[in-house]
Amino acid sequence: MISADHLRKIAFWSHDLDGDEIERVRRAVTEKQYTRGEYICHRGDRLDSWTGVSDGLVKLGTTSRSGKTVTLAGIRSGAWFGEGTLLKDEPRHYDLVALRDTRLALMNKATFFWLFDRSAAFNRFLVRQFNERLGQFIALVEYDRSLDATARVARSIAWLFNPVLYRGNEERHLEISHEEIGLLSGVSRPVTGQSLKRLEGEGLLRVEHGGLTVLDLSRLRVYGE
Repeated sequence: MISADHLRKIAFWSHDLDGDEIERVRRAVTEKQYTRGEYICHRGDRLDSWTGVSDGLVKLGTTSRSGKTVTLAGIRSGAWFGEGTLLKDEPRHYDLVALRDTRLALMNKATFFWLFDRSAAFNRFLVRQFNERLGQFIALVEYDRSLDATARVARSIAWLFNPVLYRGNEERHLEISHEEIGLLSGVSRPVTGQSLKRLEGEGLLRVEHGGLTVLDLSRLRVYGE
């Protein structure tokens, strides 16, 4: 159980809920801590809760039988995910790994479906989120097939500032390492460093100790076109 104030802080979608809904939801949410590199779940596992990132950074990806890993998305503080798996009542089709020490918020399945059946505001949020995630995964295929390393780094960073997925978290500074950016972009750490230096030289971002600040988000989103 968490407080109503804490729920509003970690879940921007809760701002549109009424008082009864807030009370029901806050009683249904617990938080769990994961250490850097720890698997939150493996492909094929069941994680029967809707999940938000209270603090930290999570990689969503898969690993083939041959050992090749593919990153599908990076999920940072403020994002919620896993609604499709709950609605389809099926195991996860991806691995979830904490790229740094991470705290997750877990809402039980019963409350998720209670909101789904009751709240028009919550359903509007889900529709927007589904649409944005679909666009993200379509873009991922495009990145892999047509963009060079610098463009992939630029687009991966831009997705971490998506205004729909991270509404309520408009700060342009992001605490993230070169290694973490490389893991999300599918490129090596040295190449990530070279790409960030190039993007900084073009005035799109500023590389700082332990993170970066985005200076031109609109250009990052279309970099490489």
